[in-house]
Amino acid sequence: MSVIHRLTAGWLVDHLSFINQCGYEICDSFACPGSVTLDTSVTSTGDSHSDSTIAATASSRDGPIPGLEDAIETEGKPAKTRYVFREEFFDVFKPHIAAAPEEQLWQECPEVSLTEKRKRKCAFNHGEQDALEYHSKVRKLIWEGTLHLVQEGLKSGFLHRATAEPSCRKNVVPGHIGCGLAELCEMAKQFPAVNESDQQAVHVLDDETSIPEQDLLSCITENSSNCAKIVVLMGQKYLVPPKSSFLLSDISCIQPLLNYKKKYDVIVIDPPWENKSVKRSNRYSYLSSWQIKQIPVPALAAPNCLVVTWVTNRQKHLRFVKHELYPHWSVKTLAEWHWVKVTKTGDFVLPLDSLHKKPYEVLVLGRVQGDEKEALRKSEDILPIPEHKLIVSVPCSLHSHKPPLTAVLAEFIKPDVECLELFARNLQPGWTSWGNEVLKFQHIDYFTLLQKE
Repeated sequence: MSVIHRLTAGWLVDHLSFINQCGYEICDSFACPGSVTLDTSVTSTGDSHSDSTIAATASSRDGPIPGLEDAIETEGKPAKTRYVFREEFFDVFKPHIAAAPEEQLWQECPEVSLTEKRKRKCAFNHGEQDALEYHSKVRKLIWEGTLHLVQEGLKSGFLHRATAEPSCRKNVVPGHIGCGLAELCEMAKQFPAVNESDQQAVHVLDDETSIPEQDLLSCITENSSNCAKIVVLMGQKYLVPPKSSFLLSDISCIQPLLNYKKKYDVIVIDPPWENKSVKRSNRYSYLSSWQIKQIPVPALAAPNCLVVTWVTNRQKHLRFVKHELYPHWSVKTLAEWHWVKVTKTGDFVLPLDSLHKKPYEVLVLGRVQGDEKEALRKSEDILPIPEHKLIVSVPCSLHSHKPPLTAVLAEFIKPDVECLELFARNLQPGWTSWGNEVLKFQHIDYFTLLQKE
């Protein structure tokens, strides 16, 4: 299970375990099992991933990985090979910035002073003062809840106070992984227009050798099988988990998602918020508040849909979601949860009272308001959303790789509901995912191929 411990305060989650339980097993007897090649007129950036067998030892906190024993090809039976996410991307052993001894998680929770001044001896500006006031309201909940969850993690051995950082593993990301998915979405706007009557709404991945690239960018791609598939795009390979679907496009080409004609009971949104850091780094494009309001959530949401939005620690964004965005979508705010990032030794990745960045991020949860009878019917046998919960996990070192919410939301939604993630950068079984980098963390070089020697 990806939920290691469940307490009143929240959950201790194993992000890596969740990824590896998604079923990245490919059932095929060909040299490149389950692959689907996408034609492209774009010059290939090359693929450094070798199809040769990589001898690896399965490392799973949940015991032996199912199916690994069947990974050997036997006569008359298809081969089964399994991919696992590279564990070194979760090798976070030391805080990014160490806290002072008196600020350690193990000490009594100290009070924060709103009159504190910067080392550069100037007062906080309005935005910083807002952030401090919010922090002072939630810090005790975060400190005490995290402490209890971390203590459970240490008792069970999931976390280790004396863990030594392995010297042999490197989490260096090959440069070619950034192969321009967002740029491809921009280029797709120059493709010849497709007659709407001829355009298919869904493309189902099967064993065909190639599909037009335009299909990938203009309709939903579905893997309805029980095995993972590999798609090749711009010379790069991406793993698609079973029972998942996705649309690779930007906000201007979201119509195929509406044409999919599904209504979703859960919608998770991770908007590309505008901020100074994003502008300076040019890491990804961002949307203004006005543009975010144009996302067609009401057209995608089922009655009583649970909407979860990731928000930065800027109070401007938090207020916008609660007081403008959700009302605009007819969503009633129910709760604020926090994702708390800790190391494998159980320390905050950043000091809790750091003035620059906090070791937590905010999730705002709400429900779509609509037909009361339908809402009551759908809410039967599910728990109400708690006002505050913590999701504590060791973060992935890859930028903006958010922890999974599937397991923690399970007790608040009915089984087998339709789930959608907007601005996604990875795929999940049972979910539809949309974004201009929706395959980013599905790149095969983030994974290791397991095969019994």
